Amino acid sequence: MQLMKTLHIIKYWLTEHPTIVNFRWSSTQSWGSTWSFLFTVIPAYLAVAVTLHLILTIFRRRRPVPLGPIPAAHSLLMALISAVIFVGILLSSAAEIRDTRWLWRRTKTTPFQWLLCFPLGTRPSGRVFFWSYVFYLSRFLHLFRTFFTVLRRRRLSSFHLFNQSILIFMSFLWLEFSQSFQVLAILSSSLLYSVVYGYRFWIGVGLRGACFPLVVNCQVALLVCNLACHVGVLLLQVFKGGCNGIGAWVFNSVLNAAILLLFMKFYVKTHLKNSKVDVEVEEESSSTHWGSGLESKNEVKEN
Repeated sequence: MQLMKTLHIIKYWLTEHPTIVNFRWSSTQSWGSTWSFLFTVIPAYLAVAVTLHLILTIFRRRRPVPLGPIPAAHSLLMALISAVIFVGILLSSAAEIRDTRWLWRRTKTTPFQWLLCFPLGTRPSGRVFFWSYVFYLSRFLHLFRTFFTVLRRRRLSSFHLFNQSILIFMSFLWLEFSQSFQVLAILSSSLLYSVVYGYRFWIGVGLRGACFPLVVNCQVALLVCNLACHVGVLLLQVFKGGCNGIGAWVFNSVLNAAILLLFMKFYVKTHLKNSKVDVEVEEESSSTHWGSGLESKNEVKEN
């Protein structure tokens, strides 16, 4: 009885709370929902990261800046947030499927098709888009890892900066254009982040790491899933009369293809040509948006 009551409370706070049910993506009601904000915060992030890197380079500081438990605490926070997003959007998707199943019978739409392809005319409101918004906001917390990397190792990858900026941009597009495929993207990405950041916290507090490149293997699995889902969206777009936000999806697909090529080039170089090199992924990928900032383990291993 107590377990059922607890589950009911969790379900209410993650799916049935008025703030979640009545959510609407709006430039006047949602923080960070304007194009001007997007094109201000991304250049500001790039400027701060580059400036910090240049300052450390000019002063020739060879030793890492001591950060204490801050990186580990950040990893724990991101793991918990990602887990909440995963559970929240999973339960919210189930609730949306339950509430709109009667409408799908007219178009013979299945729940899986809905996960891949929103019907034309879908508006960015309700449970699913609330969690998409939370996911978008969480992208800004991911940016702190850039500064941790610079402060601890004075290394700054241009691809890493590009990747982080693109992930924020694509998350914005999901909401702005009610883009199809974002539910599966958020489910997969948040699950990956909870595992990756949980692992980073694990080794960040001094516990023994895995005997194999855990993070990069998760990345490979995610990219394979991403590719399969993109094929599914394309088929539904062609044979089912269209998916909502397909223009934004095409743009995201092009970016994902570029990131995938870079990842495969990196993976072949470091894992197939040199099996002695132990590599991890520095930053997560995107969906719809799955990208990956890739660096050697010597650059990203938590101390």
